[in-house]
Amino acid sequence: MDPIKYFTYRRKSSEDKDRQMLSNESQQNELSELSKRKNLTVVDDFEESRSAKTPGRPVFNEMIDQIVSGKANGLVVWNPDRISRNSVDTGQVIYLLDIGKLVEIVTPSQVFRNTPNDKFLFSLLCSTAKLENDNKGENVKRGLKTKAEKGWMPSGAKPGYMNDKYAEKGSKTILKDPIRFPLIRKAWDLMLTGLYTPPKIRDILNNEYGYRTPKHKRVGGNPLTRSTIYIIFRDPFYYGMFEYPVRSGIWHKGRHEPIITKDEFDRVQVLLGRNGMPKPKTHEFPFTGMVKCGECSCLVTCEEKWQIICTNCKYKFASYNKNACPKCKILIEEMKKPKLLHYIYYHCTKRKNPNCTQKCLKAEELEKQIDQYLSKIQIAKEFKDWAIKHVNEMYDNEAEDRKSTLTSLQEAYNDCVKRIDNLVKLKISPQNSDNNLLTDDEFRKQKGTLMNEKEELKSKLSGTDKRVNQWVELSEKTFNFACYARYWFKNGDLLTKKQILATIGSNLILMNKTLSLDVPKPFQLIEDVNKKVVEIIPSLEPIKKTDTTLYQHFLSLENLSLLPGVDSNH
Repeated sequence: MDPIKYFTYRRKSSEDKDRQMLSNESQQNELSELSKRKNLTVVDDFEESRSAKTPGRPVFNEMIDQIVSGKANGLVVWNPDRISRNSVDTGQVIYLLDIGKLVEIVTPSQVFRNTPNDKFLFSLLCSTAKLENDNKGENVKRGLKTKAEKGWMPSGAKPGYMNDKYAEKGSKTILKDPIRFPLIRKAWDLMLTGLYTPPKIRDILNNEYGYRTPKHKRVGGNPLTRSTIYIIFRDPFYYGMFEYPVRSGIWHKGRHEPIITKDEFDRVQVLLGRNGMPKPKTHEFPFTGMVKCGECSCLVTCEEKWQIICTNCKYKFASYNKNACPKCKILIEEMKKPKLLHYIYYHCTKRKNPNCTQKCLKAEELEKQIDQYLSKIQIAKEFKDWAIKHVNEMYDNEAEDRKSTLTSLQEAYNDCVKRIDNLVKLKISPQNSDNNLLTDDEFRKQKGTLMNEKEELKSKLSGTDKRVNQWVELSEKTFNFACYARYWFKNGDLLTKKQILATIGSNLILMNKTLSLDVPKPFQLIEDVNKKVVEIIPSLEPIKKTDTTLYQHFLSLENLSLLPGVDSNH
């Protein structure tokens, strides 16, 4: 048998995070000693610094080609995972053992030959290395996903920001770069004027403001590039949103401090005249799905439109998916301060009747109508506190009455239970063995009547205090809502506005650009009280006019006509 010729193969991955892995130089020393000790004939040595997670290592492939051509039929490696951490390369090596091109693989601890057990063990060791890699990858992905869900973008900081290098690993946050954050904000301000193009803004940043990228060990300290300024102006990260994973369509609200607002970002996208980078397309409006058309009963929907009036030919056109004026072909980017028109309006979907004549209503007009109604039920904080105090006083004053009622109900309940027990005793007594005192039909009928009475009394016992407590709680919530709803509506998010409209009314109808709704009784009463306050205030003013603004509400609180059930003549 011809002597076996060996190749030595050494690999150290530059991506390998295992600090215990031997360097290529250390592997060479180990393999040299192994070859001398076993008297192996080594004809060549191969070395590379590449990951074995995926196929395609150039040095490894060259070595395999030479084994196939017959230049060597043995391998000396420090560990099987140096040869492969992926299924393709593992299968290739095992196949060479199958066909005899590779006779044996020698490691410091074991020799693998063309036997079922050796090939199985070699495959198992390489697969274990692959499993380790896969688990590391899954753990990294899981950690990055968790970080994104917490609101922190799992990547390097964008221009204007910096990573918190002092935070613990896995908990690093994104901070404002104290030097570059205000400069990037100035860049957005320049773009929002409509007077500057991105290349011109880049020149101003680099030459006038002295912008330079952050310095790291081997890179940084350079002016802003042309491509980067466009990336900045297209990136939703700057108004507080980011997509992770990239191109997944999954958007997260960042916890970093935004440089701009959503409206400013949208305006810049129009000025750029292009779609830009992917951005969240939620198209969420507060009142869709709640309001119906008064003419055809279809649901009312909402749309958002951006339009531009061309500075060259004065042609008005929708800017979505356009980068130039359709009429004169001038690029939007080259227009000097173009006039931007932004509309958000509600209108009938016209699904039942395409000829529905109802006109659209601007979103701000609809919100104005809702705010006007909220103003009718709005009460001052002092009135709210007084009303809640009065409700609680009423609750306390009626406590003794409720106690008497509960005592009476409890006695009636106990008596009912006693009667049921007596009825059962009579039924099973020896004197009633022949049913001469109480027949089966009489027993069933009387027992059924008593059981119904018992359940009714039990329900009243458990519900008396509960209903009063619920009434007090509902009253407090109603007064708090009337006091603060207008503020919440003005400053709240989409969900808050939707909830407020759902609270103040039902059967929402939009007809002739006017919203109508059915108002719950508690709010009707508050609205009536507010009308009476307006009527009463003039009668409280003295002949000589003085400023009673600060006292009008307190005076009206003392007027007994505002209390339900109280006759104003007393």
